[in-house]
Amino acid sequence: MQHYLELTYNTPPEWAENAIKDMPSLLRDHADCERKASSMAMSFIAKAPDKTQIIPELIETAIEELEHFQKVYEIMKEMGVPLTHKILKDEYIDQLIKLSRSGREERFMDRLLLASIIETRGAERFKLIADALEDPEMKSFYKMLWRSEARHGDIFVRMALHYWPEKDVYKRLNELNSAEGIICEKLPWRSAVH
Repeated sequence: MQHYLELTYNTPPEWAENAIKDMPSLLRDHADCERKASSMAMSFIAKAPDKTQIIPELIETAIEELEHFQKVYEIMKEMGVPLTHKILKDEYIDQLIKLSRSGREERFMDRLLLASIIETRGAERFKLIADALEDPEMKSFYKMLWRSEARHGDIFVRMALHYWPEKDVYKRLNELNSAEGIICEKLPWRSAVH
């Protein structure tokens, strides 16, 4: 059974070449993304404490994302790049969240599947960043993140499969994935993960 997905839009390598031109902005945005990812995993527990089969994996994911934040923060500190005072609005995430259905169960499934797509997109972007970087330590760091984010994409699909029929999960995943590709293709390029 396939738990991962193939993105419908492939980010061109030139995106990463553009993104790394302003590493302080990229790192600030990356740190914000890791903080939000950790919070998102914990929010899933708060929204559905009855879904006990997935709580251990959600806790592990939240901790891993927080560890990624710590590593990004350490790099920022070494480079003299301060954290932002507030996390800026992310147009990509906002547009994806609007795709969620309104019923409690439907919305929860959608949010899990969107998390899968977001993590998969993050993996794709981190790989492109790793390929574009020349500094060996930064290249190694982003390669590590690429592998981790790819795993997280798989985890969220598996979580959904605990609670909904496979055909329903993959039908909705494909719908959301197609919509994400359209959103992603239209977004302006910035020194940011999305």
